[in-house]
Amino acid sequence: MSALDALPPEGVQAVESPRGEAGAGPWRSALRRFRRNPAGIVGAVIVLLFVLVAILAPVLAPYRPATSEWFAQVTPGNVPGPSAEHPLGLDSFGSDLLTQLLYGARNSLVIGVVSTGIGLAVGAVLGVLAGGLGGWVDTLVMRVVDVLLSIPALLLAVSIAAVLTRSSFSIMLAIAAAQVPIFARLLRASLLAQRGQDYVVALRSLGLRRSRIVVGHMLPNSLGPVLVQATLVLATAVIEVAALSFLGLGDPNPAVAEWGRMLVRAQDRLDQAPMLAVYPGLCIAVTALGFTLLGEALRESLDPRNRR
Repeated sequence: MSALDALPPEGVQAVESPRGEAGAGPWRSALRRFRRNPAGIVGAVIVLLFVLVAILAPVLAPYRPATSEWFAQVTPGNVPGPSAEHPLGLDSFGSDLLTQLLYGARNSLVIGVVSTGIGLAVGAVLGVLAGGLGGWVDTLVMRVVDVLLSIPALLLAVSIAAVLTRSSFSIMLAIAAAQVPIFARLLRASLLAQRGQDYVVALRSLGLRRSRIVVGHMLPNSLGPVLVQATLVLATAVIEVAALSFLGLGDPNPAVAEWGRMLVRAQDRLDQAPMLAVYPGLCIAVTALGFTLLGEALRESLDPRNRR
């Protein structure tokens, strides 16, 4: 076959396959759309910095957390500000403020990720039972979820944390309980949308069991929106961790640095050293903003309607 035979007939134009998003896989095209989102890049950078600071806190912190060896320098009318020894100054208990902020990032990350993981796991189980089995199981699970949704998330978390003993694990369980109905309803809706798909009908016609179809085929195709929601929920988890600590429901150990507890300690010194409240407040706000921007960018990137 000669090269001339490979040419298209006269009057027929050869169509090249585009190298853009139409020829790429769904995940590659989603990554490409994410790269074009400036807000998503900013959110990813903020989250990455937050994670690195939390992991490297023992290396970056100049002192040990909750060390009150400089308490003698704190007087009723003055809190030492920034200096060469303490870049951000001291807090009202004579601890290095920079060290407290760095270790506070670690505790916020651990509690936020663990609580979101617990909420996602329990919510996924309920969502699979409701959306995969249907019938009376769906009705029973959704009525329980509706009851949980009728209670404000923060109020539910405060109630659970108040009943349990004061600890970081109690905060994790309290925040996770408030997240369970969100993941359960979202995964159920995703599974219900998969029921009428052609591949599900084909699998049923082949005689596959319902459990195998749900777990092996429908569930992997329904996890995209759930994972995006988990990123958005992390922003709420960081705020709720600080809120519960601010209300005195966190770990009572003074050696555990928490941004919410730092806000409580700064209340009596706002007129003398307002930065004691500004620094942890900024950390909470910027971290929540980073997770929100990242989650919104992921949602838009994974949405097939945005492929253009």
